[in-house]
Amino acid sequence: MSKRDYYDVLGVSKGASADEIKKAYRKKAKELHPDRNADNPEAEAQFKEANEAHEVLKDAEKKAAYDRFGHAAFEGGMGGGGGRPGGMGGSGDFASAFSDVFDDLFGDFMGGRQGGRQRAARGADLRYNLRVSLEEAFGGLQKTINVPTSVQCDECSGSGSEGGAEPTTCPTCSGMGKVRATQGFFTVERTCPTCSGLGQIIKNPCGKCGGNGRVHKDRALSVNIPAGVETGTRIRLAGEGEAGMRGGPPGDLYIFIEVTAHKIFEREGTELHCRVPVSMIAAALGGDIEVPTIDGGRSRVKIPAGSQSGRQMRLRGKGMPALRGGGHGDMFIELAVETPVNLTSRQKELLREFEDLSEDNNPEASSFFSSVKNFWDSMKG
Repeated sequence: MSKRDYYDVLGVSKGASADEIKKAYRKKAKELHPDRNADNPEAEAQFKEANEAHEVLKDAEKKAAYDRFGHAAFEGGMGGGGGRPGGMGGSGDFASAFSDVFDDLFGDFMGGRQGGRQRAARGADLRYNLRVSLEEAFGGLQKTINVPTSVQCDECSGSGSEGGAEPTTCPTCSGMGKVRATQGFFTVERTCPTCSGLGQIIKNPCGKCGGNGRVHKDRALSVNIPAGVETGTRIRLAGEGEAGMRGGPPGDLYIFIEVTAHKIFEREGTELHCRVPVSMIAAALGGDIEVPTIDGGRSRVKIPAGSQSGRQMRLRGKGMPALRGGGHGDMFIELAVETPVNLTSRQKELLREFEDLSEDNNPEASSFFSSVKNFWDSMKG
């Protein structure tokens, strides 16, 4: 029976790219896998046919020869393979073919033909929760923190071997980090149990770190907290996490900021809000008051006459700084008019008189209220 065209076998055109050929082959290999086709006696032959086609078309030189001469390129003396392409032989070594398919399908995950020795394990990332006050968030600060972590063992310089000696090649996997077992046409690859995939073993472990290459220690780190941080801000310190196993690269340290509540100000992004108590007289007649600001200073604010509780006033540029530049936000003042308490008999008498004058809409009410203000100020003094 004549052989089918290799492009037809994989279901691709002659102009298909190497990536398209590889994807088509993977799809065919999965469809025709013997485990999925136990009730299909033709699956094995089709599986080998797809593998044969891929062996040719994935190789640029073989593909060029096939495009020019067809199957004749690999028959007789032209192909140099003694039969099937790639030197597979006429009997079709199915176990070898399946091993190649296994590499193509799972090589990305398990290392494939290149060995698969694992690099020294990277250290874990760490998280540190840091609380700062609103004033500290406003101005930024340099802060020293103590982080419990794992650091490189200074006794063995992170190698894990006594005296810093170099590890030896694992005798089980010959330094590959993986071992294979073949049963019939199945090939199973797994991490080497002796070296845990590192490809090396330590004959004389370091007495200080027990062969891990790292020890536990509290580290003091200086952290720069930029102005404008808020709750949830994350600061990354590259390479300040846990040290890696046996000289592996360290992880990173992530600092999560929490800004504590303030007794005066409430924050909304770059804006600050606060309630300012004002006397009934100041709210009615107007005047100037001083309010504290987050930078520790004070600002003078003019209260319009007749102001009511809840009225808001804006102080531009007196809010929080933007974390990544862009100036400062604004500060909003909400007036809270205070009702006087613990009045004397004379004060009550004056207020009743004022109420009567207000009801009569007497023009003298204004001048009378001024006298009340003067009286009230004298009482406060």
